[in-house]
Amino acid sequence: GLSYAWTFNNATLALREDPRRFVSQETGDLYLAKVEPWDVGNYTCVVSNGEAQQRAWGPPTPLTLRSDGVMGEYEPKIEAHFPEATYAAKGSSVRLECFALGK
Repeated sequence: GLSYAWTFNNATLALREDPRRFVSQETGDLYLAKVEPWDVGNYTCVVSNGEAQQRAWGPPTPLTLRSDGVMGEYEPKIEAHFPEATYAAKGSSVRLECFALGK
C-alpha cells in the first residue's frame, strides 16, 4: 500500500515532536492546528509505495500568514453532508463523519 509523509522546507516534517500536526494515512492530508509564525514555509507531500520501493513528490505548497490580522472576524464554519438515508446490513459497522473549520 501507499504511505504518506510531508516535508517542510525540504526537511522531513517531524510529526511526533509537534502534536499540532497530523497526516492522514487514508487520504494523505496534512492537518495543522493553531498555526504559528514558525509554521510559515513550503510543504511538500511525499507518497511512498513500499512494495515497489518508489516515492513521488508533489509540488511545494507555500503556507503564509495573513497580513491583515483579521482572522478573528471569521465565524466557525461547520459543514455536514449526509445522504438522505444511510443503509447498513444488520451487524455491520457504519461510520459517519463530521468536520468543522474555524478559529
